Amino acid sequence: MTNSVCCTGKVLSHTVRAFTLVCAFAVFNGCRTANVAGPKDSGTTFARDALAPYVERGELPGAVCVFYNNGVQETACVGYADAGSDARRTITINDHYMQCSQTKGFCGVTIAKLVEEGKISLDDPVSKYLPEFKNLYVKGKADANGSYQVAKAKNTLTVRMVMNHTGGFEFELPNFQSMGGWARRMPLRSVAATAAGIPLKFEPGTKVQYSNVGIDIGAAIVEVVSGQRWEDYLKENVLLPLGMTASGFWPSDKDLDTKIEMYDVKGGRPAKWMKQNASQQQPYGDDRVFASAGAGLWTTAADQLKFYKMLMNLGIGENGVRILKEETVKELLAKSSRPKGMGGYSLGLTAPEEDNDDAWFGHGGAWGTNCSVNWHKKQLKLWAVQNCGGPRPWEGAKDKAAEKFFKTTIDNSGIDAYTGRVK
Repeated sequence: MTNSVCCTGKVLSHTVRAFTLVCAFAVFNGCRTANVAGPKDSGTTFARDALAPYVERGELPGAVCVFYNNGVQETACVGYADAGSDARRTITINDHYMQCSQTKGFCGVTIAKLVEEGKISLDDPVSKYLPEFKNLYVKGKADANGSYQVAKAKNTLTVRMVMNHTGGFEFELPNFQSMGGWARRMPLRSVAATAAGIPLKFEPGTKVQYSNVGIDIGAAIVEVVSGQRWEDYLKENVLLPLGMTASGFWPSDKDLDTKIEMYDVKGGRPAKWMKQNASQQQPYGDDRVFASAGAGLWTTAADQLKFYKMLMNLGIGENGVRILKEETVKELLAKSSRPKGMGGYSLGLTAPEEDNDDAWFGHGGAWGTNCSVNWHKKQLKLWAVQNCGGPRPWEGAKDKAAEKFFKTTIDNSGIDAYTGRVK
């Protein structure tokens, strides 16, 4: 579900660059993190060894892969950030990329923070904060000509529903791509107001429809409650406290100099460079770009680790700064908020319906990025790429490498509390 966005950007023939990578699978110095309380290097190379053949053949342009187990970390940077250029920039943990739908989890944290402070209840009607949602309508079954009747919604749309994709909203607004994609549509309050006038696909709370729109409505609620733009609230309450200074919605020219380029991949063939994707159109940092909570945050693998380790450590960052209470993470983010039988999803994060020692939660993004954590065992898996298309045969190899890593016993004595188990 998290990778459900179809990569529809066309590869322009005069800018396509096929490439062949040779001996590109060494772990580079750029993989070393510079955290205040850094993890212990595992000394293992499971990911590098598994991914090397795909990089050598040019199928996988480049990737950052991180496995973390209770204070011990394997970090692999394989291949290139720009495999088709003459310079062939080796990929590093500090290279910038669009994380797409992983932005949803950041919105979930802002909602959870306001719930924790007693300023929002997940079962509040959305109309309490955004009056335009007071009267909603639901589409009936379309006839042979595509026409349909609408009826007034019977169920109350709640904050919980917009954040767990059971609100009934389409994936995107009707004019989504013609406006330039998710980061170039309009301000969040305008997205919400537009969505309020469009009939829902189904009665709120009765089905699932993965929706960027729903998450943006959640962000609009944060704006009303906090009195700040959502991106400012996120920066002030999450990004800066965690030291995520490389993350934002308007990448600078300097950031883009370290951009991980986008590639159209198809297992068995060399990947091809893409100038852009229809859902993520250039320019990326000008004044026509608006923050999107459904998919819009630029980041680096080093910054993403700070966010997901905070979730793994039940609300406390690797730098020792607490963002959320332990119970808030356990109850609102690490377990599903949907009715039983609808699949696991909490607030902008995939999460298990039943919590147990083997339960993971996190999120992926359209261009193949993914990160998930297990708070019980203090484990994490991060994958940073910018790949459209498929198939992606290296996924199976990566999963086997992770399995080997987590089965390997590595001494973690002397590990700092924040990088190991928080008491």
